Amino acid sequence: MGEYHSILVAAFTGFLSGFILSVPVGPINVTIMNEGARRGYRWAAMIGLGAVTMEVVYCAMAFTGFASFFSKGIIKAAMELFSFVFMLFLGIKFLLAKKVPATSQIEERIEEKLHPHSAFWIGFVRVMGNPGVLLFWIILAANFISRGWVTPDGRGKLACIGGVACGTGLWFMGLSWAVSLGHQKFSEKTLLRMEHFSGIGLLVLAFAHGIHIVMDLSHR
Repeated sequence: MGEYHSILVAAFTGFLSGFILSVPVGPINVTIMNEGARRGYRWAAMIGLGAVTMEVVYCAMAFTGFASFFSKGIIKAAMELFSFVFMLFLGIKFLLAKKVPATSQIEERIEEKLHPHSAFWIGFVRVMGNPGVLLFWIILAANFISRGWVTPDGRGKLACIGGVACGTGLWFMGLSWAVSLGHQKFSEKTLLRMEHFSGIGLLVLAFAHGIHIVMDLSHR
């Protein structure tokens, strides 16, 4: 019974984190919004599917290659402090955003070299060109394992990765369906509002994480 409970906790942790991290307006969300309004649900959904696939690849890399290293001793403490600062920085950045973010130079260079033509590969390449996604999953994976939300064995990690796939998939498929209705694009004001709400959410998570660090230090 305890084993199934830990798997469910890991899956729910992955689902919730995957869904929340997909909400901030970025190149993938903007692409899905524009293409869904112009070419319909199927094309936008395939872009989302490509994005989910690469997101899961980055998440798996984080759990299998980095999480264990960042979950021990002083490295763990440094990672917890870094994750607090990182979430605080992103929260403030999203909250103070004045325009919808465009593609980065890395994304543009990768797209120029690979020339993705199908909807799936457009989504896949755009996430692959954003190394910040891998960095964020490394931070989250280390924190999830250190807090016991995800067990450091294969089942726990797979459950969390599966949850991430479901959470990101739900957001991208839902977004594709929403923007395909009536074939209308979201306004700049609506996109900025989504970005600001994402910033508020990240700030809440950052302060909750900061409180956890303070309580942990007081116990020691």
